[in-house]
Amino acid sequence: MSVMNVRAPRRSRRLISTAAIAGATSAALLALSACGSSSAADGKSDGGRAGLNVVASFYPMQYLAEQIGGDHVSVDSLTKPGVEPHDLELSPKQTVELAGADMILYLKDLQPAVDKAIDQSGVKNIVDAAALTKLEKHGASEDHEGHDHEGEDAHSEDEHGHSHETEAGEDPHIWLDPVKYAEVAKGVGKALEKADPDHAADYKKNTEALVGKLDALNKDFADGLKNTATKTFITTHAAFGYLAERYGLDQEAISGLSPEAEPSPARIKELQETAEHDKVSTVFFETLASDKTAKTLAKDTGLKTDVLDPLEGITDKSKGADYLEVMQSNLTALKKALGAK
Repeated sequence: MSVMNVRAPRRSRRLISTAAIAGATSAALLALSACGSSSAADGKSDGGRAGLNVVASFYPMQYLAEQIGGDHVSVDSLTKPGVEPHDLELSPKQTVELAGADMILYLKDLQPAVDKAIDQSGVKNIVDAAALTKLEKHGASEDHEGHDHEGEDAHSEDEHGHSHETEAGEDPHIWLDPVKYAEVAKGVGKALEKADPDHAADYKKNTEALVGKLDALNKDFADGLKNTATKTFITTHAAFGYLAERYGLDQEAISGLSPEAEPSPARIKELQETAEHDKVSTVFFETLASDKTAKTLAKDTGLKTDVLDPLEGITDKSKGADYLEVMQSNLTALKKALGAK
């Protein structure tokens, strides 16, 4: 199977200016020097908050830190609710937060601005979730026999002249596969044990509890999607490659890994043909990206629309209060769209 995949969206190059980084770094050093010795002595960090100060890059990393860290950590997310994470740009204040963290938990190559700031942060405990499981390459779309991709270039340029790789790199959306997410959780647990050995037993216990919940979620998906009328679903961007592969489904993405990428007319035509051939009933859109193209495609093909949430952030529009609840909502939506028996 193949989904248009890139190592990470390259559209955003307006990251952090040299001046902003320099100013933020200076501010960070001042902040650290002001509270460093007393924080180390009383087990507090980040303005006196109790516990290990963990900075997470976006919601799936935040959720792991909170679930495993429990009362022993205070967690800040660089990506605030409602912000699309792929093209996040950091403020000087956020760069300061990074420099003052006891631990950073992120997913390399998903957010270029975050990667750059982390490289300059000087933080000792940095955990890359991508290194805790095996990443895979998924192609431009889930290919079907006889489909032709004429007109789809290996590289394209946006209106600013930035190059986008469309058929290379590894898919970063590992958190949408409960099995891979559980592998990452185990790695995060071990990292917390090492960073804060006084509470290692609690981190181990919390990790086991979370992995148990993810194992149960995996079973729910496997059982719920075992027998369906069709295996094909259409979604806004190529976030569900791991999920599709895990449960024997066929993801057709309107765009690639970047939710803001515009599909070509040839791609829209191909999706219309796929919908008819594979008896697709629903076009899925998501909460943090524009639903315009998905709804237009659905209208033109006489299909229904529904939400399939890539869980890049939780907002008041999310169908659930946390990762597990939203994933259960995703399962319900997939079962309905695929005609689960």
